[in-house]
Amino acid sequence: MPPEERTVAESLVERIASLPSTLPAEIETAARLHLLDAIGVGLAASRRGPARGLRPATPGKATVLGAATGAGPAEAALINGTLIHSLEYDDTHTGSVMHGSSVLAPAVLAMAEDTGADGRDVVRAFALGWEVLVRLGLASPSGFQRVGFQGTSVAGPIAGALAAALVSGLDPARLIDVAGVAASFSAGNFTFLAGGTSSKAAQAGIAAQAAVSAVQLVRGGITGASTVFEGERGFFGLYARDASAAERFRESVAGLGSHWYLADAAFKGLPCCHFLHPFVEAIGRLGLAEGEHRRLRRVLCRVPEGQEHVIALPWDRKQSPVRADEARWSLPYVVALRAVRGRVGLDDFTGEPDAEVVRFASRMEWEPWTDSGYPTVFPAELEAEWDDGTTRVVRVEDVDGNGTRPWGAGRVAGKFRQNCADAGIPADAADAAVRGVLDGDTVQMSAVRALSDAAGS
Repeated sequence: MPPEERTVAESLVERIASLPSTLPAEIETAARLHLLDAIGVGLAASRRGPARGLRPATPGKATVLGAATGAGPAEAALINGTLIHSLEYDDTHTGSVMHGSSVLAPAVLAMAEDTGADGRDVVRAFALGWEVLVRLGLASPSGFQRVGFQGTSVAGPIAGALAAALVSGLDPARLIDVAGVAASFSAGNFTFLAGGTSSKAAQAGIAAQAAVSAVQLVRGGITGASTVFEGERGFFGLYARDASAAERFRESVAGLGSHWYLADAAFKGLPCCHFLHPFVEAIGRLGLAEGEHRRLRRVLCRVPEGQEHVIALPWDRKQSPVRADEARWSLPYVVALRAVRGRVGLDDFTGEPDAEVVRFASRMEWEPWTDSGYPTVFPAELEAEWDDGTTRVVRVEDVDGNGTRPWGAGRVAGKFRQNCADAGIPADAADAAVRGVLDGDTVQMSAVRALSDAAGS
């Protein structure tokens, strides 16, 4: 069929089918690191996060992170995706604003255990799923968010389903069906911000569950529209109000296999909204001594345009959250945490808000920043004023862990080991998992199961 007569989904699947069976060495390494990071975050969340009460309803052979009992593949993907996203500690591709691993890792791991797929297939499918997800986001930058949807939960079912289908060995013709069916599950909005609820965590889990379910439905005979992306009622027209994005997506798909975005995806060093990280770094650069925050009369944060509805509005609620876990998306509270306590960690988002932190947050102000470079980078700028009238402006050009400031394997492994410790997993078991995922010719799937056995014992 001539290229101009193909639908966008047909062009996407044809490109995927043409790719070699092995990944470039750099992307193979990046995929393994992001997979390891996601597993560690999910394990920590199984003991320390708001979704730690999740348990399988029906036993199965797919691993549930932190649990001795497994579940069926779709339910395991739901629980694991929810856990990985629940701490706001999972990775992000900043330009597309996509949390890839919280959807893709649960989907490919569950499908691999269901089908007995090799670790090589898992890593390749995981990486390709990331590439599709990022391209879906970049085709209409922040378009889903402007309409009120979380991009990860809207685009995640499609990218996750394609990855899960590759793991399961579906032929290319069925991949088109998978994309069409998966789009029926697209959902997930930002209403959680109004009440500071934790439902955002479940949106990644629902997307992972949808990915697995779409593959199961196609296996059972359900078909999907090959025109899923085109038109006002297609994927981009509905969820981004941007029907023209379908052709931009088609153009970017042509670069699959030659241009890789996964290497630029950012690891997170703090368990809170990624937009907040550079602001935490900025307040840290002031070098405040213990108690010196009391001398700060005012802190003005310049917020990149497009982030304000997540981290700054409504400002009075952000300054004084009702619950500590709600503060994961609060600019004034999280910056105040760093100023008052000198750190931001898992324990800061449990229980009641800290009264001293709230008092400091009341001195903070914000204003929009129109030319910040967001979403290509996640920057921050703040102006601090002391009680003697002196001021200082601090600017962070991009968030730590992003493509411009990448983490090495040692730092990723260090975060993983700490997350395992937070989950009660012995150090020797964590070390064995690092070797099983990062070393050797392929990822050892048994390493994931062994971690949950250690956590559940």
